[in-house]
Amino acid sequence: MRVLGVDPGLTRCGVGVVEGVAGRPLTMLGVGVVRTPADADLGSRLVAIEQGVEAWLDEHRPELVAVERVFSQHNVRTVMGTAQASAVAMLCAARRGIPVALHTPSEVKAAVTGSGRADKAQVGAMVTRLLRLDAPPRPADAADALALAICHIWRAPALNRLQQAHAQAQTAAKASARPTSHVPVRKVPR
Repeated sequence: MRVLGVDPGLTRCGVGVVEGVAGRPLTMLGVGVVRTPADADLGSRLVAIEQGVEAWLDEHRPELVAVERVFSQHNVRTVMGTAQASAVAMLCAARRGIPVALHTPSEVKAAVTGSGRADKAQVGAMVTRLLRLDAPPRPADAADALALAICHIWRAPALNRLQQAHAQAQTAAKASARPTSHVPVRKVPR
């Protein structure tokens, strides 16, 4: 499985491509950051992110795009920019028919480090180890994008099994809810 991880942000949008399957060594195919100038207008910044993500999709042809799920932060301006960059990445993937998976920061940290409370240095160190790199990718947004891709590759088999079980349960529930032939019950006088 080839996954493009996207750590969304308006100034620095981390991107990283990882290939492999759960239980086997993974390979990094590329890592980088799509940058936009902080003083540019919002529309121009979103177009630049779109162009950057499209270039990564063209070059690496991922089977899936894993994006960090936007979560509530105290700084509304930061969360808005993150949400906007996230939407651009999802739009680029959807336009090409590429499935998108969303993972929370704590899910990614837990998958890669074993702790949902790991800091950026710990995530970078584990990404370096897992992908057998000489040094942690810089900036941290790039390492976070690789961590998203790793998280999805490792979680995908379990998620697929859960989705299949859910679909089977829904099918069974629909089958048992179908009306059965009604047999009238006669009352017996006492």
